[in-house]
Amino acid sequence: MVSNLSEDHERRHIIHPLRKRPARCSSILYQCLSVFICGFVFLACAATASAQDWFKTGTGLGVSKARVAVADFAAKDAPSQPLATLFSDVVRADLDYSGILELVSKSYNPLQSPGTPGEVDYKAWSGAPASAQLLAFGNFSVNGSSLEIQAWLNDVRDASLPPVIGKVYRGDATEPQARIFAHQFADEIIGKLSGGLPGIASTQIAFVSNRSGNKEIWAMDYDGQNQHQLTQMHTISLTPRWSPDASRIAFTCYAQPGSSSVATAQICIYSTLTNHLVSFPRFRGTNSSPSWSPDGSQLMFMSSMLGSPELFMSDSSGSRPKRLTFSNGANTSPSWNPKTGQQVAFVSDRGGIPQLFTMNIDGTNQAKVDLPDMGYVIDPAWSPNGQLLAFSWRRPNGNYDLYIMELVTRQLVELTRDVGRNERPSWAPDGRHLIFESTRTGTRQIWSMLADGTEARQLTTQGQNESPNWSPK
Repeated sequence: MVSNLSEDHERRHIIHPLRKRPARCSSILYQCLSVFICGFVFLACAATASAQDWFKTGTGLGVSKARVAVADFAAKDAPSQPLATLFSDVVRADLDYSGILELVSKSYNPLQSPGTPGEVDYKAWSGAPASAQLLAFGNFSVNGSSLEIQAWLNDVRDASLPPVIGKVYRGDATEPQARIFAHQFADEIIGKLSGGLPGIASTQIAFVSNRSGNKEIWAMDYDGQNQHQLTQMHTISLTPRWSPDASRIAFTCYAQPGSSSVATAQICIYSTLTNHLVSFPRFRGTNSSPSWSPDGSQLMFMSSMLGSPELFMSDSSGSRPKRLTFSNGANTSPSWNPKTGQQVAFVSDRGGIPQLFTMNIDGTNQAKVDLPDMGYVIDPAWSPNGQLLAFSWRRPNGNYDLYIMELVTRQLVELTRDVGRNERPSWAPDGRHLIFESTRTGTRQIWSMLADGTEARQLTTQGQNESPNWSPK
């Protein structure tokens, strides 16, 4: 039965149909020196300064950072205290992981936490040891089943300035709602400090988990909280991909036991609005690895409907599939450039082993992306600004590790090294974070990190979890 397929079989023939037994080849000497910078390795011929420049420009990391403090939100009544504490802690965690600011340690906070702008001691917060430039603070009140949060962000270096942010949140007096409001407030702060680029605290991660007995599509908050199952296929579901408006998730699926549908892998669509599957045609052969166009009107996917595994494109309903690749090898894992909408990165073994290629969306101008070494390249993912490609690369004498490439200059950053298998990178919409799967703890789990490879955090622990995909908003 389909549900009894081994994990290795699924990954080899559905997710990575290009993987074969490792080719016996000698390592190639690097053409460029490796320069170790801030915990990650640059493999490029450019000087250190220029390598830092392109990476900072592409990710927004490494620029000067504002120093921000978060005061404990004041509880106006006893029922508010647990929620106020939760809210404060979540805001701190979100800001700390944003990558664009320096969070003041809570131990440096003055003893008195303000609840309103009139209670702010500007000298205490701007002076040592806090030495804050900005202060997030506010108050909580609960009235029956409802809560109200007043939240501010003030520049504590100049008491004459109006608040940078002043917000009032009202909703149910529950922990989930308090957490949602904390994410929203953190995103407001991050948006102000990043020049309008939205934060990611309110985003979601779709992923595959077998913890319910079968591989189903799950979702969770960006920080690993609120993990919940979406699909009930009772077979195998793989490679979830959010639509640009986050209203749908395309994924690879199998027919349910006893179904008269085609038994091979197919493309399925799940609606996050109705919490049900959306109709999508079944094609001959194996169909997998869906990728949305930036406007959500089209899907690209791998299909063997005409024989060999090639890339096809259809509209979002599956109508009018058009073949894009015609090669002697298999082609899979398309990734649409979200900025231009005109370029696609994909994987092909037309040269003998899986390698990285690019092409125009109509299939023209196909070209191999040359790397400074041999090995298998899989799982390409474009950054939101369309400048960088993240992918997993197994070099001849190494592991599957994650890399980022600036496609125009071919400059590289190695993000992971010899800590289990690291695969399936997916960018956060801010371009400063990545989600990925890793076996570094012995089982396959979902991790996130800053785009420079630092601050790696494990998000899942139960069962085997894989194929994460970050929602666009």
